[in-house]
Amino acid sequence: MKIHEKYILRSIELGKNGLGTTAPNPMVGCVIVHRDIIIGEGFTSPFGGPHAEVNAIQSVKNKELLKESTLYVTLEPCAHHGKTPPCVDLIISAKIPKVVIGVKDPHDKVAGKGIAKLVAAGIEVITDVLESNCREHHRRFLTFHEKKRPYIILKWAQTLDGFIAPEKKSDANEPHPVWITNIYSRQKVHQWRSEEQAILVGTNTVLLDNPKLTTRSWAGRSPLRFVLDKDLKTPSAYHIFDNSTDTVIFTQKNIQKTTQPGVHYEGIDFSRDIGKQICEVLFKRNIQSLIVEGGAMTLKAFIKANLWDEARIFTGNQSFGKGLKAPVISGKEVNELKVGSDSLKILRND
Repeated sequence: MKIHEKYILRSIELGKNGLGTTAPNPMVGCVIVHRDIIIGEGFTSPFGGPHAEVNAIQSVKNKELLKESTLYVTLEPCAHHGKTPPCVDLIISAKIPKVVIGVKDPHDKVAGKGIAKLVAAGIEVITDVLESNCREHHRRFLTFHEKKRPYIILKWAQTLDGFIAPEKKSDANEPHPVWITNIYSRQKVHQWRSEEQAILVGTNTVLLDNPKLTTRSWAGRSPLRFVLDKDLKTPSAYHIFDNSTDTVIFTQKNIQKTTQPGVHYEGIDFSRDIGKQICEVLFKRNIQSLIVEGGAMTLKAFIKANLWDEARIFTGNQSFGKGLKAPVISGKEVNELKVGSDSLKILRND
């Protein structure tokens, strides 16, 4: 392994510590090396806090060594003022002579400006080291800025015979989920929720299951809840209105204002491509990742429009015989594993 690749890989590992907390900032990792010894490391703090480069530089005990060191970072350092000052200014002021970058930043406020400023200051810059690895690591951030939409994850659970719901619940008067998967798979879903910014479900899922869509079984913040409710059928006592986390309702009704705490409304045209309209709203709200958890009609709308990046499909160890058929999807299988008695298949839309 080449020396630059070694430290970019370490930077990627560090960056993973920011999953679920840094957005809409990217989860950058940074390593500072002096004569082949790591003297500083850092990753992006939760949104509003210092970036990876700042944390790495601050972690170096002997700042004099920075003048003879190389800084490795997964993404081009920022050159603009946001919640924090530009990282390139700190790198320049620290007199770090060499910077190695995994992938360039497509954000219109950066987009080569960070590299240009470093070069203008006389710093040697090497780019595109393990670029594909860094693109994979930063796939949410890059999808958002390159495709102008969030990174979209489709998730569902199906039975051995290919159903996602029974024909009829045993107690139709009390809305509740019918579990197909085991408790370990359900906990895994809560972990995923903690890693993404938003979650979306359709009207029928809310009316039949009354889901909370939170991360109750995992440490971490709950995603922003988005619900498709064309005619505002959801009763006010349902969990999506419990104010445990904010909820945005997509509707065709004309809602001028609401007095419900934590509830917001977005008007869309349900006769048009809803997936595209949802993506436009989420892009406007600076949401970089979305889990679509159902139901079948909502999932199929995203599949039909080819608006998805990843599909995570559980198959539980039971059969319904009849019921609501699971969506049909094709993609590149990147992983298949067992979660207790369940199987989990992960596809990419490459």
